[in-house]
Amino acid sequence: MSTIIMAECWPLQGMSPAQKAVLISLADQANDDGVCWPSVKTLTDRTCLSERAVRDALAWLQSAGAVFREYRHNTSTNYTVTPKRFDPKKAPAASKRATQRKKAPANAAPGANAAPLADAAPPANAAPGGANAAPPPANAAPPEGQMPPPNHQGNRHLTINEPLPAAAQPVTKVKAVPADAKETELQAACRATWAAYSAAYAKRYGAKPVRNATVNAKVKQLVQRLGYEESPQVAAFYVDRVTERIVVQRMHDVGLLLSSAEGYRTQWSAGIPAASHPAEQHKHASAYATILES
Repeated sequence: MSTIIMAECWPLQGMSPAQKAVLISLADQANDDGVCWPSVKTLTDRTCLSERAVRDALAWLQSAGAVFREYRHNTSTNYTVTPKRFDPKKAPAASKRATQRKKAPANAAPGANAAPLADAAPPANAAPGGANAAPPPANAAPPEGQMPPPNHQGNRHLTINEPLPAAAQPVTKVKAVPADAKETELQAACRATWAAYSAAYAKRYGAKPVRNATVNAKVKQLVQRLGYEESPQVAAFYVDRVTERIVVQRMHDVGLLLSSAEGYRTQWSAGIPAASHPAEQHKHASAYATILES
């Protein structure tokens, strides 16, 4: 219980005894911030009022600014008691029908010349609200200070302090982009390098080389080291022309190509592949000297 909130609620005037009882019950259960979360059943037990009377009192207190309600799904409603914001002028006045019922005897019949009541039912062929009155729009907001009717769970989900959320924008479907359109220059160079290597390999050994994730990673590193344009040519040169013993023994493994990528690129550029036999090395060296002299 917050004595601060309780002390601010007791002097408030301009409300009915039922409304005052509900307000004091909320203040009695609130903390110093004015927040509490009792159920309607708890309020009916504490105030000795009916459930309908408690709900009507809560709606009136909220419209008058003395209480703010925060609705939460599948859990208790939060109430914040705000006595400093109380203004009974904001609350809706009592209906004329209820006032008339209080003044008129229950079984009294109207006189023959008595004027019809202001809220009496109109004749069957009478136009409601005047002949030229236009009906209110279907989505018209309720009058200020009034609560919408409760739903089947007894909760009012809209108040004057709780506007409707904005409608969700329609989701625009994004068309799938073809795989070829997503291919980058690096991916294209890797594909071309592997194609050149695989074609030379199949020509030399009569079988396709093994390709897996490890091989793909090495091809990518080769392209990044030698460049997009030269990598396919160096790969084909490596398989077709290089006859080093270790390379031949390992059947022109991609790993060996990657380990000496810059050296094989130089051999490809000069047109002198590495050879395992001294006579072949001398032959390639002489050819290279001839190229330099020319």
